[in-house]
Amino acid sequence: MYVENVKSQMRKGMLEYCIMLLLREKPFYTSDIIEELEKANLIVVEGTLYPLLTRLRKEGLLDYEWQESPYGPPRKYYKLTVAGKEVLAALDENWNALADTVARIRSIDK
Repeated sequence: MYVENVKSQMRKGMLEYCIMLLLREKPFYTSDIIEELEKANLIVVEGTLYPLLTRLRKEGLLDYEWQESPYGPPRKYYKLTVAGKEVLAALDENWNALADTVARIRSIDK
């Protein structure tokens, strides 16, 4: 039980960062975001993703654009804003520092 709780908290903590990483190069449709996260073994359901995208948009970090779909109605594609790219750069720095710290601690007395 304890391990599952910690794993869940770790996933929640990095989910926003992973979504922003996906959107750094190009806009994504929500099902494509889910698919890419699944390829990376980070399983996310729509019920988790939509509120997160909405919150990031309200924070001014994401925006969306409508694109025509050959399979039906237009689709909403999410993309990083300029502010989102700035926040992502800061998160990258923080991630690198955190990964370095963990690596150092893991190597102690091996």
